[in-house]
Order: sequence, then C-alpha cells, then structure tokens
Amino acid sequence: MQKKVIMTNRAPKPAGPYSQAIIVNDTVYVAGQLGIDPSTGQAVEGVEAQVAQALDNIQAILEEAGSSLEKVAKLGVFLRDLSDFQALNKVFQMRFPASPPARTTVQASLPGKFLVEIDAVATL
Repeated sequence: MQKKVIMTNRAPKPAGPYSQAIIVNDTVYVAGQLGIDPSTGQAVEGVEAQVAQALDNIQAILEEAGSSLEKVAKLGVFLRDLSDFQALNKVFQMRFPASPPARTTVQASLPGKFLVEIDAVATL
C-alpha cells in the first residue's frame, strides 16, 4: 500500500499531528474540516456559514489531490447541536444538487466556537 500526503495553503493547517488528506490507491481521505477561513485562521459566524466554509476547505484539499466535491462518496458530519440539521441540509442541497454522497450526521462536542466538523472520502 502506498499513501501520499496532501497539504494545501487553501485550507487551514492541521491543528495537530495529522495530514489534511491522504491518498491510498484511488481514494482520498480528508481529515475533519471546521468552519475556519484559511486566510484569517478564524471561525466564520453561524452554522450555515461554517458548513459552507468546511465544504470549501474540503473542496480545496480535494482539488490539491486531483479530485473534487463531485467525486465525494461519503461525508461524516459532526454537529454541536442536532437542531441545526435543517440548516446543514440547506447548504448540502446547494452544494450537492444531484447525486449527493452518502452521509452520517451525529451530535458531537466541538471545541471553541465551532458548530460543525466534516470529513470526506472521495475518489480520484
């Protein structure tokens, strides 16, 4: 098994000893992304904005890997509050209007001001 580390300045730097993404064979595994604007290093405000920013970060990482949001097979979503489920779906319907990926959504304790974290698995 060969693996390739993916890193881009178009997404936030990892906050610990992990990679933004890893490619194994023809699959890209993207680490959980928060609603952090990579140009400021700060959280954006509101759940819809954080979902959109997390997806922007995932998109930047996937593009660096040679993939795209259209090739996402599975997303893992961690919401601070499940009452934000409809807001999450609103953003997802705009980003994935046809053939949305499989998804798991769970409630989770997230650090600081963060309302959502999203990880992804995509093909090349």
